[in-house]
Amino acid sequence: MSEKKHFHFTGVCGTAMGAVAVAMKRKGYTVTGSDTNVYPPMSDFLRGEGIEIAEGYRAENLPEGADVIVIGNAISRGNEEAEAALSRKLLYQSLPEVMKEHFLRGKRNYVVSGTHGKTTTSSMLTWLFLSAGRDPGWMIGGLPKNLGRGANFTESDFTVLEGDEYDTAFFDKRSKFLHYLPEVAVVNNIEFDHADIYSCLDEIKLTFKRLLNVVPRTGLAIINGDDVNCLAVSEKAPCPVQTVGLNEGNQLRITDVSYDTDRSSFTLGGERYSLRMTGEFNVRNAAMATAAALFAGLTPEEIRGGLESFDGVARRQELRGEAGGVKVIDDFAHHPTAIKYAVGSLRQRYNGSKLWILFEPRSNTTRRAVFQNELAEALALADQAVVSEIPDLHKFPENDRLDPDKLVADIGRHGGTGRYIHTVDEIVATVAGEAKPGDVVAVLSNGGFGGIHKKLLEKLG
Repeated sequence: MSEKKHFHFTGVCGTAMGAVAVAMKRKGYTVTGSDTNVYPPMSDFLRGEGIEIAEGYRAENLPEGADVIVIGNAISRGNEEAEAALSRKLLYQSLPEVMKEHFLRGKRNYVVSGTHGKTTTSSMLTWLFLSAGRDPGWMIGGLPKNLGRGANFTESDFTVLEGDEYDTAFFDKRSKFLHYLPEVAVVNNIEFDHADIYSCLDEIKLTFKRLLNVVPRTGLAIINGDDVNCLAVSEKAPCPVQTVGLNEGNQLRITDVSYDTDRSSFTLGGERYSLRMTGEFNVRNAAMATAAALFAGLTPEEIRGGLESFDGVARRQELRGEAGGVKVIDDFAHHPTAIKYAVGSLRQRYNGSKLWILFEPRSNTTRRAVFQNELAEALALADQAVVSEIPDLHKFPENDRLDPDKLVADIGRHGGTGRYIHTVDEIVATVAGEAKPGDVVAVLSNGGFGGIHKKLLEKLG
């Protein structure tokens, strides 16, 4: 352990922040934290590990004698704790800096990146290593069911990291994944996202090029060879590149894909694999994880066993309960493509059921007008789409805001049925009054959505 003993995490309930806070606590450091968004499952996870959480940001939350103030990337100038750290000339660091210093240097780091599928693919890869006895460390921005927690750092050579292209902190505008010292970089897909950080797709492609620029010649970039943006980014990469995908021309091609109601199977490199997850997107995730595991030296037999026993990730098409014959599913969605993937997978899993999608536009991108049309196309794939009130819409210029009334009208224009219902209680009352036994209600949000899952189950019951 370094001479620094007490770390205070400002923004501790962010998924990655909370995961690393717990990992630091388990290494023997004193850890405290603060946040304004204190809700399960992360709040329960932190308190269960004995981490004291102050609700709200105040200068007095910074403990006397704290050695490092870890400032999350959601924290901006004007935050009382950030201002106090600056004024008091305290040592402050970003989360990726803390990770690099305490967990990553000298390791074989496998960084899983892309607009979609990062959490699931990094969770799969970690479980492949773990189930094969490789004892990996990991940092994942979610709660993988097989792993029990989002971060664990071991003495193993291997570390798996969910690599986010979002910026590092208000004082470091580089993408977080550039700090992770990758031996292997997995790039699942590249689309426009994070409209608060990037002004166009070309800027996002540039940061992925920079990621591949720090992969050594002894490492590997594993690229979705069916994605034109991934191919463009990797075209002049200075590291070895392996393409993986369904189309002809991929170096490692996915073939013979078959689906059942509760599983998917595929062939990769002449080997047959199967997993207890549905949808083409999860086949792609599994193929990318498999390619990375093969590079690390795992055998096809080890990979088969790991994929078969993989249980998924909390908030990824997770059945939260059933009441009155209606299933309530929780899913993490922040992008129209993710909504399309969710609908496709749910159709496969619950074939013949009426599908409700309850969508909370909560990310910085989905609250803006940039995906006005794409969101309508995605939500129109549901039988019933309900759009909630958009949080803090006043923070965006009027001409840059998602228009919920137009969104609902466009859902209808694309052949779907959409409604804009302001409050959680009104949504719950509407769904409970209209849903029939056999229906499936999927709640899509990247936040807590006002505890809507529990309220729905109570009302339906």
